[in-house]
Amino acid sequence: MNKLGRLPFIVLLAIVAVTVILLVSLMTNISPVDSDPKMNMWVDYNLYWTYALLILGVGIILVYGLFQLISDFKSAKGMLIGVGFIAAVVLIAYLLSSGEIPQFPGVQKFVDNKTLTPSVSKWVDTGLITTYLLLGFAILSVAYASVSKLWSK
Repeated sequence: MNKLGRLPFIVLLAIVAVTVILLVSLMTNISPVDSDPKMNMWVDYNLYWTYALLILGVGIILVYGLFQLISDFKSAKGMLIGVGFIAAVVLIAYLLSSGEIPQFPGVQKFVDNKTLTPSVSKWVDTGLITTYLLLGFAILSVAYASVSKLWSK
């Protein structure tokens, strides 16, 4: 393997090593007291590391996708259609969603500390409706594939 081929493997080993060190440090500093500053510090470090890995992963995916889009536009047409379909589903779900705050026991606490606002409620509703729509499309596509196989024989 050439040096350039080993680079991703070395980077992966470094990421795994940092992750293991942070995880072990967190596990050794767990305290039954929630307000322990040392434990909270390690929780914060682990969360920051998770955010950094998430941003890095999303960034790599976006750069790779753009590179593929530019280098071979004809094969990327299907990907663009898929992204457009998902964007349309999310838009439809957003238009169907309600900004009304749901009523359930304990909701007033979240409304009072501004955790639950009409905007948050609308986006949660959008996520739920999007999930339901995509699940419905998946079930319909499986049913269509099964029925079309029966008719083609």
